[in-house]
Amino acid sequence: MKHLGTLDDPALLDALASKVADARSLLREIADDFSPAAFASSLGAEDMVLTDLIVSDRLDIEIFSLDTGRLPAETYALIAKVKSHYGLALHLYYPRHDLAEAWTREHGINAFYESVELRKGCCHFRKVEPLQRALSGRKAWITGMRAQQSATREDLPLRSVDLASGGLEKFNPLAAWSEREVWAYLKQHQVPYNALHDQFYPSIGCAPCTRAISPGEDVRAGRWWWENPESKECGLHLKRA
Repeated sequence: MKHLGTLDDPALLDALASKVADARSLLREIADDFSPAAFASSLGAEDMVLTDLIVSDRLDIEIFSLDTGRLPAETYALIAKVKSHYGLALHLYYPRHDLAEAWTREHGINAFYESVELRKGCCHFRKVEPLQRALSGRKAWITGMRAQQSATREDLPLRSVDLASGGLEKFNPLAAWSEREVWAYLKQHQVPYNALHDQFYPSIGCAPCTRAISPGEDVRAGRWWWENPESKECGLHLKRA
């Protein structure tokens, strides 16, 4: 995906500079006014932009990630790279072993392929429940989501109240960023990223649920590719009325 980050387009760089300034300002506001706040990093390209901004500005925002137990080897390599590059040991949250054992004993290790309901059940104990623990006691949480990523995110706000997480303030500083702007930032600042991105994996989750995409496919096409686009969320970002 590195070709998206060319640095010879003045219009792109001007737009990027403006959006970086806005993101920095919002992150400082979150650190100052919503402490304790946390950034939930899935270690995707967008999350590495936010990691770089938070660390570079030395903001009091904890960065954590969810280790589902089924991440690709390249994601674990990036976790190690984040530590060596930034001196940052990510706070990792894991699934509860009793929930993992009970679910896989009842349904099977790869039952998520069988139905949306079973897939979301797997996502729940591997992601949603650990996220709930990670956000306990927080006043706000930050994500790297962008509105252009999928049909389920096209109306993504910059800020909202997340009722699914107990009424926390939820911020999406990169909501209006384009994919080209993300990659231009990574290249401009020499930010480490997941090696799978160079193998046409724009969106990376658990290894069994992620594949490379073909040219022209939606950036989320490689996630849960056996499902309809409207169901392609894991439960971390549910919309509640």
